[in-house]
Amino acid sequence: MNAIRLAMLIAIALPAVVSGAAAQEPYPSRPITVVAPFPPGGVADLTARPVAAAMEKVLKSPVGVVNKTGAAGAVGMQFVATSKPDGYTLLLALSSISIIPEADKLFGRPPAFTVDQFAPIALISADPTILVVPADKPWKTAKELIEDAKKRPGQISFSSSGVYGTLHMAMELLSHAAGVKFRHVPYGGAGPALTAILGGHVDALASGPAVVLPHIKSGKLRPLAGWGDKRVAALPEVPTFRELGYADAEFYIWAGLFAPKGTPEPVLAKLRDTLRAAVAEPEFKAAMDKLQTPIAFKQGVEFQRFFDADAKRLAEGVRKVGKIEPK
Repeated sequence: MNAIRLAMLIAIALPAVVSGAAAQEPYPSRPITVVAPFPPGGVADLTARPVAAAMEKVLKSPVGVVNKTGAAGAVGMQFVATSKPDGYTLLLALSSISIIPEADKLFGRPPAFTVDQFAPIALISADPTILVVPADKPWKTAKELIEDAKKRPGQISFSSSGVYGTLHMAMELLSHAAGVKFRHVPYGGAGPALTAILGGHVDALASGPAVVLPHIKSGKLRPLAGWGDKRVAALPEVPTFRELGYADAEFYIWAGLFAPKGTPEPVLAKLRDTLRAAVAEPEFKAAMDKLQTPIAFKQGVEFQRFFDADAKRLAEGVRKVGKIEPK
């Protein structure tokens, strides 16, 4: 009888022992995946790769990047939002993480995800967006482009990463502020949107500086204005839309790292420590310098405050722009 009772006690206690051992398993003990929700060549991908490389160096454990694309980033974001909250699946998100749920709400459709499904880890960068046109187009200034758009509503085209994506919203905010109408040609990410303007298929593009600077320097693209509150350091001669009288067009493409909500606090703390060390790595700084992207590191309460304020501003922007049906 005692033997039977002992066996029963062992059977009851064993799962708790195993669970305790699992809970004490060092993190990370297997590869971490950083999901970039856009194709290669865009801001998310260009930022995710040096971030992952620096994290891997700090952790001395594999950190890879996977591009999960579609629906202006919603596919990859939803994937991470519904992933197991164990610290092994992370998201390198752009500001569109706040735009997409608001657009879903506007159309009365079930959201692909909500922002409260994520735990913010760290802000990596925050770039003002730049308006560029092909160098062979006639517009030398943003004012010339806007005046032409007023004369030819809906005829000047622009490419974007997708409906309600960051590149789309920047142009819509400009359209609203300037009282003009451009023709939207959505693509499946910033990379394809860039290819479209370089190939002469569209007339304009809103983009993070990192993506377009090489093509500005090569003479293929001409910068007309920026959406930030101050001029981009790499393009000091290019005015802001605020300077030109369109303050409501202010917009930034920021990149930040997120985990699924419910990720254990010790794991989040480890990731925050890792990111703090990663952004200080010389190789990471060199990679961001090469992209002409300033590091704007924030974490904890500071990042949460930034994220909440930006989400509120972008939600207001989506409501202001209203429903935009995909063509």
